[in-house]
Amino acid sequence: MFSGIVETTGRVVGRPAGRLILAPRKALAGLQVGESVAVDGVCLTLDSQRAGRLTFRLLPETCRVTTLGGLRAGEMVNLERSLRLGARVGGHLMLGHVDAMGTLLKRLKRKGVLTLEIRIPKELSACLTAKGPIGVDGISLTLDPKIEAGRFRVHLIRHTLAVTTLSIKEAGSRVNLEVDLVAKYLRGML
Repeated sequence: MFSGIVETTGRVVGRPAGRLILAPRKALAGLQVGESVAVDGVCLTLDSQRAGRLTFRLLPETCRVTTLGGLRAGEMVNLERSLRLGARVGGHLMLGHVDAMGTLLKRLKRKGVLTLEIRIPKELSACLTAKGPIGVDGISLTLDPKIEAGRFRVHLIRHTLAVTTLSIKEAGSRVNLEVDLVAKYLRGML
């Protein structure tokens, strides 16, 4: 489980044969091989770490259904270690199981606030709740009250822009989406 509070970003160093090698901007102290790390919201298991580099194995399905399959050397990703029992949850509970990829449609800046409009598959729109949580590239965000079928908006604070990759995403960029865990389970029960 994750909280969607990004700890640092990392640069893609390489993508050799089913692996992803990252150089975190700052060290993730105490991280051990075998632990889960959310990479742009995708739960991956740390395969090895050496000389400040983190290596993860990527399954073909992960590459197919998330943005990780299209990453190239030099690109930046968000990183978060898994939650520990008893720790505070600053964002919302996230599994690191991406529900879909979305597309950043617009970046709107008004009165010092950056708003992102993102397309989501229409079938997932039913899981969105006004002012509810959404995970975008592993970042816990709050939905704008106005939700339309197939699209939503989120407003970004300065801190989020300073510590995540959303500051560099442009219109047309693909993003990993994870809808609210509770909404997903309720929808599955109906």
